[in-house]
Amino acid sequence: MRGAALSVEAMTESMFLNLPVQLPNKLINSLQNIPGFDEEAFRKAHESVEQVTSIRINPAKKFKIQKLQSKIPWSELGYYLDTRPSFTFDPLFHAGCYYVQEASSMFLEQAVKQIVDLSEPLKILDLSAAPGGKTTHIQSLISKNSLLVSNEVIRARANILKDNIIKWGCENVFVTNNDPADFSQLENYFDVVVVDAPCSGSGLFRKDADAIAEWSLNNVQLCSQRQQRILADVLPCLKKDGLLIYSTCSYSSEEDEDVVDWMTAEFPLKNLRLAVEENWGVVEVKTPAQNHCYRFWPYMLKGEGFFSACFSKTEGGIQPAIKPKRNIEPASKKEMSIICNRIKDEGFQLLKFAETFYALPEKLVAELNLLQQYLRIIYCGVETGQVMKEKLVPAHALALSNLPNADVERTELNYEQAIQFLQKKELPVTLFKKGWQIATHKNFGLGWVNALANRVNNYYPKELRILKDI
Repeated sequence: MRGAALSVEAMTESMFLNLPVQLPNKLINSLQNIPGFDEEAFRKAHESVEQVTSIRINPAKKFKIQKLQSKIPWSELGYYLDTRPSFTFDPLFHAGCYYVQEASSMFLEQAVKQIVDLSEPLKILDLSAAPGGKTTHIQSLISKNSLLVSNEVIRARANILKDNIIKWGCENVFVTNNDPADFSQLENYFDVVVVDAPCSGSGLFRKDADAIAEWSLNNVQLCSQRQQRILADVLPCLKKDGLLIYSTCSYSSEEDEDVVDWMTAEFPLKNLRLAVEENWGVVEVKTPAQNHCYRFWPYMLKGEGFFSACFSKTEGGIQPAIKPKRNIEPASKKEMSIICNRIKDEGFQLLKFAETFYALPEKLVAELNLLQQYLRIIYCGVETGQVMKEKLVPAHALALSNLPNADVERTELNYEQAIQFLQKKELPVTLFKKGWQIATHKNFGLGWVNALANRVNNYYPKELRILKDI
């Protein structure tokens, strides 16, 4: 089950192995009658060693990026790079200034922009969110008063998702670790549900050789059944007139058009058509039930295999009135006075989980109190740190967010120093004034140091450090 299963490291360092791809004949045979399929062009695309590298910039962290080739036509935030750098050794990658994301999957932006009023406060669920590409994309499009619940069922991958949310500097995202069925309790709650479904992964063949070895017709059928279960489980939480976005990275119609027709036959869903420019190279397909969906063939555009379709829910009642059984503890006045010396607290409330404090937009506190009754929330808002001996020991997330006050001490690192910091190596004492401060590169936060008289404690998280040398 490979859909969206690559970690960020795999996405950034293991793509495009420059080896010819041996395509399964059973896959080729199964695609013969699908609109837009050209066997010769399909094989040539997979035999090509051309690298297509694309990134999506973080609008909350504006910077000048080098080596831009052209914009991705279906995304205002997406760009192709003319060469593929080593992202591991780019401090701006670790600062969350951009996300390395496959171009085709950025088509999500069109669905959201064309169908939803993004100026309104929305409640959005990204159901299968790890490692975080679609979540960070959605978060860049929605208003600050909106809530984005970013879910991943596998705990280890949920932690990767959390790390990328922190890197992006999100304030209005809750990261959850739940099975899709858990969301059925939140009847008519979400305005938008995004299901980038786990799939057999044939659209990833050019960049993930393991996907070829794992592919089979039997796996396609198993994935199709799993996709239907996931959709049936999650649909109750979508509001009437709410938007459902379904996508896969599979070419197989059993996971794509067949699932789309099953959805409109089994549930109160109306298929929605998007406006697609002809020069994009995206193929609009009509299913046997006359539903509109969109296919991405790698020989017709600069991107990998992808499939997407959109729906509106035509039935549903009013969200049941549910009162939280308990509210999360707010910070005391004394704790607030200590923490608020370092952060911009206007419009935020400080909440205490065990001994750790989180800054959350005030308008989302009630939602957090409600959702924590039904979901395993592993992260929310911006982690600010812990109070020890009446001083704030700041959290890594705070340094990567936009919450620190302007008067918080910062020390600018050059490239070599930034890499040393990201490797969690010792840094020269002479670089820093004494005390807690944010280590920056090109004015973007990388993390915290605490400079003492005779040493500098590097607080970059051990689990995130760069393990290799340049």
